[in-house]
Amino acid sequence: MKLVLASHNAKKLIELQALLSGLPVQLLPQPALQIAEAEEPHGTFVENALAKARHAAALAQGPAIADDSGLCVDALGGEPGVASAHYAPAVAEGGDREQRRARQDAANTALLLQRMAGVTDRHARFVSTLVALRHARDPEPLIASGRWELELLHAPRGNGGFGYDPVVLVPSHGCSVAELGAAAKNEISHRALAAARMRVLMQEVWRLG
Repeated sequence: MKLVLASHNAKKLIELQALLSGLPVQLLPQPALQIAEAEEPHGTFVENALAKARHAAALAQGPAIADDSGLCVDALGGEPGVASAHYAPAVAEGGDREQRRARQDAANTALLLQRMAGVTDRHARFVSTLVALRHARDPEPLIASGRWELELLHAPRGNGGFGYDPVVLVPSHGCSVAELGAAAKNEISHRALAAARMRVLMQEVWRLG
């Protein structure tokens, strides 16, 4: 099955390709089909993931999957939440997409650490919600969520990953997510948990694998 990934994030594509490997599914990034990113106007991960999946499925005229994910910090009432990718004001144009994304990530992280300065409650979690559709009007979307409990650091550590990975500590491993290898991350992350549940749904409901 060809399954359109409703994302322009190259690193997210690589993660999901690994997490869904073994299923008879070929993930196609939506830019390859000239599909623009969908609006994400909603206040919850599940609503935004559903909107993105419907958008991609409608334009691709076939199955699609979307991930909406972000960092939720307890002391900030769940912020950045669904606004995680654009928490800070938009960065200046220039460079390619990945370069702009890296600058935006750095701005988001700096703003988060600024707002958490002096705060002792550092509990946070990464949340991922995956939604898969057989077609744009599918009345039975497959929905799977994963939550990864973490702690917010006071300064960035490590050069791996993307987004907020350098400023969140994995208590079980004693390192930041950015210091965690890709293989280990794909075993315990929020997206790994969501993908594991999605695999089961695809096998049971869509009869894949």
